[in-house]
Amino acid sequence: MGDRKRGEGIMRKVFRTPLGWAGVAVTGAGVARIVLPKGDRQSAERELEAETIEPAGEGTPGKMSGLLDRAVTLLQKYFSGNNVTFDLPLDTRYYSAFQQAAWKACVAIPFGETRSYAWVAKRIGRPKAARAVGQAMGANPVPVLVP
Repeated sequence: MGDRKRGEGIMRKVFRTPLGWAGVAVTGAGVARIVLPKGDRQSAERELEAETIEPAGEGTPGKMSGLLDRAVTLLQKYFSGNNVTFDLPLDTRYYSAFQQAAWKACVAIPFGETRSYAWVAKRIGRPKAARAVGQAMGANPVPVLVP
């Protein structure tokens, strides 16, 4: 497992998976960032720390540490090829209501199934916004949790 880095109200961890080095950052409100596996630890660390994440909520160090450990455990299982149900809170407060709605719709898609951006746009009541849904998915800070 990688080192646990702590800022005030933010905890980050870079860890090894069968696919490479990944990272996760949590705040008092939930998981704020996931870095998908990279070839080396330094790349994962740079990407994880490049994102500015502001502290949120009344997260105590114990609560955040528990959330961080649970996120790491679930992500390691996922990257090892296991079917995992992610029930982690998310901290996406700095993103637009549209992005959050698109991500919420994607979380509802059953495992192993796909939907088009047009389907997601219709689902969130913006049927002509398929391209904007694609952009929202490209800005997704928590891949895997929001597929």
